[in-house]
Amino acid sequence: MANDIILSTMHTVPGREVKEVLGIVFGTTVRTRGVFGRFVSGIESLTGGKGEAYLEELDKARNEALEEMKTKAKQLGANAVLGVDIDLSEILEGFIMVTATGTAIVLK
Repeated sequence: MANDIILSTMHTVPGREVKEVLGIVFGTTVRTRGVFGRFVSGIESLTGGKGEAYLEELDKARNEALEEMKTKAKQLGANAVLGVDIDLSEILEGFIMVTATGTAIVLK
């Protein structure tokens, strides 16, 4: 894990100065619920309320995309990623794609 990478949706880090811009980095993951997960989600949809099974899957997908993006930033020599944006789309029935994008930078 690239735990020492600062992530920010802003285009600055308060109190820090950008030393170098290294370029755009991204992380992408595609996930699906297994048969059992779809069954549980189907039951949840019948009873109403939050779709906990889908929320868990979205959290996993988001975290995977962010971790991949941080790893790529670290490989470039970055210590931060600014302007982080997360995009979600369904690519096939039951498959979700999550992409995290940002600008890898070196902070002073």
